Amino acid sequence: MATKIQEDRQLEALRSKLQPPRMYKVMLLNDDYTPMEFVITVLQRFFSLDTEQATRIMLKVHNEGRGVCGIFPRDIAATKVEQVGAYALQHQHPLACIMEEN
Repeated sequence: MATKIQEDRQLEALRSKLQPPRMYKVMLLNDDYTPMEFVITVLQRFFSLDTEQATRIMLKVHNEGRGVCGIFPRDIAATKVEQVGAYALQHQHPLACIMEEN
C-alpha cells in the first residue's frame, strides 16, 4: 500500500507529464546588411515555408524589425536558432535569429 506522500508524488509526476511542452517563438531580426533574398532562402530552408509565406515574413522583418518564423518546443527552437546563425555566419551575413517563450 502506497503512502500518502508516494501517492502525492505519483500524482504530481502524472500532472507534469500531461502538460504540453512550453512553446517558443523563433524570430528573425532586421539588420541593414542581410539581403532580402537571403532571408527568404533561410525561411524556406530552415522553416519549410513556401515562397509566398517566406516573402510575407521577410517583409515583416524588414518593416517591423522582427518576424516570427514559427513556434516550437524549446529544443527544436534552440536548434533552429543555432542552424540559422551558423548558416548566416557561413554566408557572412549578420542575420540574427532568436527565440522567446510564447
